[in-house]
Amino acid sequence: MIMTATLADQLAPYGIDYVDAMDRFGDNADLYERLALKYLDDEHLVALKAAMEAADYSEGYSQAHALKGVAGNLSFKDLFQCAALVSDALYAGEYEAAAEHMPEVERTHELVIKGLSAWQNGTL
Repeated sequence: MIMTATLADQLAPYGIDYVDAMDRFGDNADLYERLALKYLDDEHLVALKAAMEAADYSEGYSQAHALKGVAGNLSFKDLFQCAALVSDALYAGEYEAAAEHMPEVERTHELVIKGLSAWQNGTL
């Protein structure tokens, strides 16, 4: 069993705030791990990218908002902030601004995936 402080330090570079997650999940590390690792199969970013490419901004907003919610609930701090920028821009009808934030959403998503994969594979 990895000590919590060590795991928190190892996950932090990936934008995953394990200490915040433990507060949010009532120190239930097993539940958090199970739910966080489910994010590896999350399709919100794929759907968001497709909606943006199709200029379906209503669907884009729905997907960005859902991604923001998932990221917030799982304490993926950087992804949460970037998804919020896209969600807020789409809500306000600022489609170009939303599109400009998409690379950051993708970058922070990939970081989270990298961190979760390392955690899942025991290579942290």
